[in-house]
Amino acid sequence: MNPIDIPPEKLAEEMAEYSRRLGHGLENLLDAEQIDTGVTPKQTVHREDKLALHRYLGADGVKRNPVPLLIVYALVNRPYMTDIQEDRSTVRNLLTGGQDVYMIDWGYPDGADSSLTLDDYINGYIDRCVEVIRKQSGQEKINILGICQGGAFSLCYTALHQRKVKNLITMVTPVDFQTPDNVLSSWVRHIDIDLLVDTLGNVPGELLNWTFLSLKPFSLTGQKYVNMVDVLEDEARLKNFLRMEKWIFDSPDQAGECFRQFVKDFFQKNGLINGGIALGERQVDLKNITCPLLNIYAEQDHLVPPDASRALRGLTGTRDYSEVSFPGGHIGIYVSGKAQKTIPPAIARWLIERS
Repeated sequence: MNPIDIPPEKLAEEMAEYSRRLGHGLENLLDAEQIDTGVTPKQTVHREDKLALHRYLGADGVKRNPVPLLIVYALVNRPYMTDIQEDRSTVRNLLTGGQDVYMIDWGYPDGADSSLTLDDYINGYIDRCVEVIRKQSGQEKINILGICQGGAFSLCYTALHQRKVKNLITMVTPVDFQTPDNVLSSWVRHIDIDLLVDTLGNVPGELLNWTFLSLKPFSLTGQKYVNMVDVLEDEARLKNFLRMEKWIFDSPDQAGECFRQFVKDFFQKNGLINGGIALGERQVDLKNITCPLLNIYAEQDHLVPPDASRALRGLTGTRDYSEVSFPGGHIGIYVSGKAQKTIPPAIARWLIERS
C-alpha cells in the first residue's frame, strides 16, 4: 500500500485512538501534583546576597572522601538539573560513590545585582564558598566540579587560587569558544553586547532561554510536544517530562556587567585560548593549573561541541590530565540512565584515587 494511501476507516480509527489517549493524558496532566526541584536532602551552610551554599546529606553507611567536592554550576538555568529525580541524580550518585558534595545555588539576580562582575563571582562568591568548605572540613584544599559555564569559572578560579584546589573536574565545559561547529558562538560573537546591556541592564533569562531553544527549534520547540501524547498516559513518565519542562523554563536573569564581560572575554575574544581575561588585578593563566584535571564532554552536545571542550588538553600546567567522553547530549549527561551508571562513578573513582 502506498504510504499516503490510507483507507478512511484506518485514519478514523487512528484519530479516535489519538483522541482517547490525549483525553486520558490531559486528565493525568490536570491531576499532576507540584513538581519537586531537587530531591536529595541538603543543609544550607552559607548564604550571601542571592547565593546559597548547600551541603548534601550523605548516603547511609558510605564512607565519605575527606576532601569535599564543590559543584559550581552555570549562572544560566538552575543547578537542580544535577538532582532532578531519585533515579537520575548526579548528586545522589556522587554521594553513593563516597563524595562529600557541596553545591552553589546562584539564586535569582535582580536589579541590585546588575553591576556584579566576573571578579565578584569568581574571586568573590566562589572563593568565599571555598573558604567556608575549607573551614568546615579542616582541609587545606578541596575538589571542584565545574559544569558548563561553571566549568569556565572553575578553570579561572583554579588558575588564580591553585593552592586551594586539590583536584579539578570540568564537565561539558566550553574552552575554545570559537570552534567552527559552535552555532551559539557564531551568533554571540556578532552581537553588540554593550548596546544590549546598556539598554536592558540585567539580561532576561527568558531571552537567553529562547536563544538556546532556537539552536534546535524543531526538536526543542515542536517535536517534543507532538510526541507528548506518548508520555501523558504514563503518570511516571509525565512527571519526568514536567520536571524537565520546569527546569528548561526556570531561567534566572543574568547580572548585566558579568554577562557583558563573559560575552566579550570568552565568546568574542576567546580568552581561555588567547589569554587576556583579567579578574581584579590578575590575569588568568591556565598554565597555573597544576592539580590533576578530569575533563568530561558529551559527543552529541549542541551547546558545547566536543572540540570546544577537548581544546583544554595541553593548555594547563598539569601532568595529570584525563578525558572522559559520553555518547549523548548536553542535558543527557546529567539525566540519562546510561550517564548515571557511568559518569558519577567515574568521577568518584577518579577523585578517590587522587584524594
